[in-house]
Amino acid sequence: MNIKYIHTNIISEDWKKLAQFYIDVFKCTPVTPERSLSGDWLDKGTGVKNAEINGIHLRFPGYGENGPTLEIFQYTRMEEKPVPTANRKGLGHIAFRVENIHEVYNKIIEKGGSSPGEIVTKQIEGVGTICFVYAKDPEGNIIELQKWD
Repeated sequence: MNIKYIHTNIISEDWKKLAQFYIDVFKCTPVTPERSLSGDWLDKGTGVKNAEINGIHLRFPGYGENGPTLEIFQYTRMEEKPVPTANRKGLGHIAFRVENIHEVYNKIIEKGGSSPGEIVTKQIEGVGTICFVYAKDPEGNIIELQKWD
């Protein structure tokens, strides 16, 4: 059996604004075309009646032209969600390895994100030293920044 990871999806309140955040902060690159999808096939596949979505795929940095993407979609009709917290059941966060945590953290804040945590460094025996922090994108999705030495 051949299995390959292909993308992570975020459902956004404003897909264009959120996509620009990930382009500006993490150097993700757009994968054209932009998507505008609807129809019976989408209703059946998603289980959402009258599903209509718009958005884009962004290639994650560091993996080349065939690497995994971040799919940012916006439904025309959406449900509310609880505020994301690190210990809530379900998908918790996406993580990026960065060279300079302070620089990327500051860029997240500058581009409209926030941070529930603070930058910390910890020696993990047998693994190395990690410097990390949890931050949030402008829509509250949790992002982990990490640097290993």
